[in-house]
This record gives sequence, C-alpha cells and structure tokens, in this order.
Amino acid sequence: MAKLPRIMIKGEGGGGWRNTEDEILKAAVMKYGKNQRSRIVSLLHRKSAKQSLKKTEWSREEEEKLLHLAKLMPTQWRSLAPILGRTAAQCLENYEFLLNKTAQRDNEEETTDDPRKLKPGEIDPNPETKPARSDSIDMDEDELEMLSEAGACLANTPGKKAKRKAKEKQLEEARRLGVLHKRQELRAAGIEIQKKRKKKRGVDYNPALGFCDTSEENYQALDADLRKLRQQDLHGERIPSAILQTSGVSEFTKKRSKLVLPAPQISDAEVQEIVKVGQASEVAWQTSEESGITNSACSTLLSEYNVINHSITLRTPRTPASQDRILQETQNLMALTNVDTPFKGGLNTPLHESDCSGVTPRRTLQ
Repeated sequence: MAKLPRIMIKGEGGGGWRNTEDEILKAAVMKYGKNQRSRIVSLLHRKSAKQSLKKTEWSREEEEKLLHLAKLMPTQWRSLAPILGRTAAQCLENYEFLLNKTAQRDNEEETTDDPRKLKPGEIDPNPETKPARSDSIDMDEDELEMLSEAGACLANTPGKKAKRKAKEKQLEEARRLGVLHKRQELRAAGIEIQKKRKKKRGVDYNPALGFCDTSEENYQALDADLRKLRQQDLHGERIPSAILQTSGVSEFTKKRSKLVLPAPQISDAEVQEIVKVGQASEVAWQTSEESGITNSACSTLLSEYNVINHSITLRTPRTPASQDRILQETQNLMALTNVDTPFKGGLNTPLHESDCSGVTPRRTLQ
C-alpha cells in the first residue's frame, strides 16, 4: 500500500518548534526585520505569521492588564489577544497559571511545581508555545527542502524553486519562438492564418456600435442659460457685477448686520457706589493706623484685602501601603467563578475593591 503524503494546513496549530526552525527564524529576522512577518514565514513550513508574536515572559503590567480585561470580557480570549499582543492560547494559559498559583497560596501549599506542567499521559494542546525540540536524525524531505530553500534565500543564491522557475521561463520562451518561426514559414508559403485574439478577463463596459449611421446628423446647440454663469464664460469681468446685470439689479449693496450686545448687569451708579465704599474703608483703615487704635474690633470690621495669605507649607503625605493587585484580582475572579446558586439567598460574594472604569487597570504608586 502506497504511503499517503502528509498534508499540513498552515494556521495557528503548526506543531512544535524545532532547532532548525528557530535558527531559520533568527536569521530571517536579522535579514528582513521584525515587521516583514509574511516574508519570514514563507521560509518556514507549517508555520503562520500569527505565531511570530511575543513569546517572552509575562511582565507584571501585562498580567494586571490580562486580569482586568478578563473581568471585563470573560472567556473572550480571541478579543483580548490583539490588545495584549499575544495569542489566545498564551492568554488562556497564563490566566490559568495565575488562578492555580492563587489557589495554591490560599490552600497554603508551598509547592515548586509549575501548574502549567503536563502530567503523565496528557497531550499538550498548544505545542507551538513551548521551547524548541531537538531535530531528528533522519529528517523528512519537506524539512530538508525547507532548510535548503531558506539557506538559498538568505544567501541570495538561486535554490531549487528559483532554478525550476528559470527553467519554466526558458521553456516558455522557446515555445513562443517556435510558434513565431512556424507562422513565418506558413506566410512565406502563402498560407495566412488569422491570429486568435486573446479574450480580456472581465466585462467590456463600452457600448456596442449601433445599426444606423450618425455621421451626417447635425447637432443644434442650445442658447446659453445666463442664470448658470461660469468663471471661464465671464472673460475677465467682475463676477458680482455680471451676476447683478443678469438679475436686473442696478447696484451691488451689502447690508451690514447690527452689533447685538447683551444688556448690562450693573449700572454706572452701582459701579460708582462700589468704588466709594472701597475708598471709605481704605480711608478709615489709614485713620485708625495713624491714630494708633489697633484693636480686634477694627481689625475685624476693617480688614485689608490687598494682602494674600499664603498657605502654610505642609509636609508631603506618606504614600499608603500598596497591595498585591494581581493577587486581589485573581482572588476576585476565583470567587466569582465558584459562586453558589442565587436561590440559596444570603449576602453577595465578598470581593476586593477594584477599578473597572477603563479598559486598562488604574496605575497605583508602589
């Protein structure tokens, strides 16, 4: 029985990485840069550009953002992944890791085992996020071809594909020259062969020719409508005057709109009264200072408004003690996940205070 060829669809699940693929990826990034992902992925088989996102360790800010977004959009990992710049599998994996870590801390289980570590008999659903494996001794034909093509492309030398395309181009040119030579010999022998016209791809939107001859028809132009003037029809004349002449108005006048101001709120007499009161209080204050009468009654009734009381400099308040926000968010999510049925009644599930006013968590001083 013949062995069927292996078919691999390019997508997110392209299998685990190997050392050869890692080396090809490093060399391609060094040559093409980080932005030309489609060009880099063309050198790798069974891999897509989606896998070339961030594969580094999660930072504290990213974990806080992940927990905050998981509370706003629960179980919507494909929607959260573009915001964090990760794949949906990475977001789900790190989310489960944080929940398991918090559960172990609540149960006071100080274990060094990683919750993400697979148990014996389990199958990894996302092997592409794991470190690269070593290559097998007998590599497949497609892997050997991938390695040779990647080396040829990165070294700017023609590989097997380039040689095959060049050979096909050479055969096409030889076929074209043979057809041309045959047509020349037939024409020399007196045999004319009509050349087939190539059909254009698409729809021809040009209208077909009619049955009647329209060459002798005369077209009578209509009189110009003076109501629709154009600038090129005025021949340098003034546009407003030309419009007035056509409309029958003798002069061009523009009415000026009146200036509308709000009514005054305070009259002149009230303003003068305020000035007199201020002058009287100032004169009384100067008289009390000259006479030497400085008691509490004078200072209360005749206060000086020119002096600005500067606020007393206070000490900088101490920053409040910060709390572990990641631990609080994971405890809230675990409590919301393990909620009993509401038919039992009673109080709501106690939660830590959290800010859900925006998409990103609120920054706190630590």
